[in-house]
Amino acid sequence: MKFHFIKICCALFIVVFGMTACSDSNKEKQPNIIFFLVDDMGWQDTSVPFWKEETPLNKKFHTPNMDRLAADGMKFTQAYASCVCSPTRCSIMSGMNAARHRVTNWTLYKNQTTDNEDDVLVFPKWNVNGIQPVGGIERSTEVTTLPTILQQNGYFTIHCGKAHWGAKDTPGANPLNLGFDVNIGGHCAGGPGSYLGIHNFSAAWRNGGTIWDIPGLEKYHGKDINVTEALTIEAEAAMDSAIAAGKPFYLYMAHYAVHVPLEPHNPFYQKYKEMGLEEPEARYASMVEGMDKSLGDLMDHLDEKGLAENTIILFMSDNGGLSAHGRGGTPNTHNKPLNSGKGSAYEGGIREPMIVKWPGTVEAGSVCNDYLIIEDFFPSILEIAGVSGYQTKQVVDGQSFVPMLKQKGTTADGRDLYWHFPNKWGASGPGIGTTSTIRSGDWKLIYWYKDQHFELFNLAEDIGEKNNLVVNNPEKVEELAVKLSRHLREMDALRPLFKESGEPVPWPDEI
Repeated sequence: MKFHFIKICCALFIVVFGMTACSDSNKEKQPNIIFFLVDDMGWQDTSVPFWKEETPLNKKFHTPNMDRLAADGMKFTQAYASCVCSPTRCSIMSGMNAARHRVTNWTLYKNQTTDNEDDVLVFPKWNVNGIQPVGGIERSTEVTTLPTILQQNGYFTIHCGKAHWGAKDTPGANPLNLGFDVNIGGHCAGGPGSYLGIHNFSAAWRNGGTIWDIPGLEKYHGKDINVTEALTIEAEAAMDSAIAAGKPFYLYMAHYAVHVPLEPHNPFYQKYKEMGLEEPEARYASMVEGMDKSLGDLMDHLDEKGLAENTIILFMSDNGGLSAHGRGGTPNTHNKPLNSGKGSAYEGGIREPMIVKWPGTVEAGSVCNDYLIIEDFFPSILEIAGVSGYQTKQVVDGQSFVPMLKQKGTTADGRDLYWHFPNKWGASGPGIGTTSTIRSGDWKLIYWYKDQHFELFNLAEDIGEKNNLVVNNPEKVEELAVKLSRHLREMDALRPLFKESGEPVPWPDEI
């Protein structure tokens, strides 16, 4: 009897020990994830060529760490986001297309629109208060966020930098309410008052108010340091906290760079002045290189901590490069060969630089030419983390691009991409307007609400969108207009009204 009891105890020990060991083994296999998101960085604002050939813009910028990341990972040549920041960021957090979450322009103050006035259109009551963790907040969308799901599945979640998901004085303005364990510098505003510690990262020194002040970085005030560097230092410390806690981490490294104000990032600035760049361009290029140094510092930190082989890095920008104002020069040249820039439905406003490094899974130095869109990051990151069976309050529109990473399939075949911008961004310039857009294969149709005209391009033959093919392809226009309208109706999308009559502007298939 005693011997039998000992055998039972031993068996129980083996089972319990085996379960614990298995649990620990699974935990060890959970990868760390860094989502490195840049603000307003154009497809060409890098020495990494994302087109079929190197361009003069690639030679102007110096981004050795992006080169390093691309050499170790997969470069995506047709990655898309929204044309302005908050819609993109809300899609990342929710997996929803912008037409569905209705945060279609950038947010700031509670219940206040950021649309500019228009002489023909009245803009719809879009969700100016952003995404929220709870219901009952007017003009917002309640969502189960990406970091919340990761947090529930054992991740130490770190937000560092720009948030810009919820309006001031709403819960969504604070990353801690949206599933992050740590918040470094994130709040309601979509840009910094200043990048410079000597100005306390505030616009107050130039009478720009305090709404843009970056919170939580007071220990750097008065010091000769750029906010990009300060955020990197704090991100490394937060990663170390996760390591000390024995947990995998999700670091959402969302830099304020390279958003305006354009301020010199030393010591890189002088080099670009000596290259002969105009003042705004020299400042901008130095900010890009400062951002790139942050990427390199984080990769070096992973190496030092022995974490590089178990850490996935995803690099992306939130919208196209700034071209409408603040850069000097000729706006249409800033994102060549792409047309226009931030705020536009043209490729310069929505096509972004994207790289993914996944040691042991992604082939080093590989390239993916299949297209994808920003809401795809939500299911992709959860799949990378090994999280399945999750439930969300919202409908998830994104599709995982993990098959592309593994080169075992694609989500691009037979799939159409959609953009919806029933708004008027706070700048003017070529191609900036109120639009809805579809990309279907190589074809792209843009519908302009103000005068209800179409533009049709074949991107495989005309990446610069110079040749409007509407007249010669009426059947294709009709086909895509029907698809686009069906999508907008299914999403219960908002549309602008005519100022004179108060009637809604027709859907594309009603023209």
